[in-house]
Amino acid sequence: MSTALITGASSGIGKAFAEELAVRQTNLVLVSRSEEKLHQIAKQLQEQYKIQVDVIVKDLTESNASNIIFDVIKNKNLTIDLLINNAGFGDYGDFAESDRERQIRIVQLNILNLVDLTHKFLPLMRQRRSGGIINLSSITAFQPMPYLSVYAASKAFILSFSQALWAENRSYGVRILVACPGPIETNFFAEANFPPGLAGSTNQMFTSEEVVRASLKALENGQPTLVIGNVNTQLQTLLAQLVPRKILLTMLAKKFKSSD
Repeated sequence: MSTALITGASSGIGKAFAEELAVRQTNLVLVSRSEEKLHQIAKQLQEQYKIQVDVIVKDLTESNASNIIFDVIKNKNLTIDLLINNAGFGDYGDFAESDRERQIRIVQLNILNLVDLTHKFLPLMRQRRSGGIINLSSITAFQPMPYLSVYAASKAFILSFSQALWAENRSYGVRILVACPGPIETNFFAEANFPPGLAGSTNQMFTSEEVVRASLKALENGQPTLVIGNVNTQLQTLLAQLVPRKILLTMLAKKFKSSD
């Protein structure tokens, strides 16, 4: 039976990954700072699907978090067959007026932690010549986003980083996927302090369960990149790479500037 490590597993997409993989009889290592939620999820999945679920309660913005997680897994003699780097958050607002510590935490969680965990587990997968990694990015990765500047930049990093790893690791039997969802029915907008008017102006939202099923299928098919969204989302992603930057940025700044 294979084992998957999921970060940000207490809610949203991370929780949906845990539930779907449990159905598929995959043992789980769930990571989040939300201790009570993690233990509730672990108990439910263990009882319902008779799988092994280990819980690691950790704030991944802490500098030593990846080392602690890796050491716990090593001490438990667990083999991670699937790494899902899902944890991440954003922050809406003018960067010059934003909270500095919050912006640093976005970089630490969305980029540094993802790179560190990947660097710890990828070599082991290459040695076994099997395994998979799913990194959660976003459609914001395809263009700079005024008023979501650090978040979008972090997702662009994940996109580029993951695509490069896909190319590097194909011959080792390790599959790498970067999933780029459009708007999803999660608490992202509330946590990112999005103005209610802007949060309600997004395209049709997909569920976390739809994102998970599509991502696992794409990983199985060996795809490097998956954009999840309706036709408008897919077109916007393509056009964002073709429209001159000055025009694109002017349009985006106007669209996402709050009138509150």
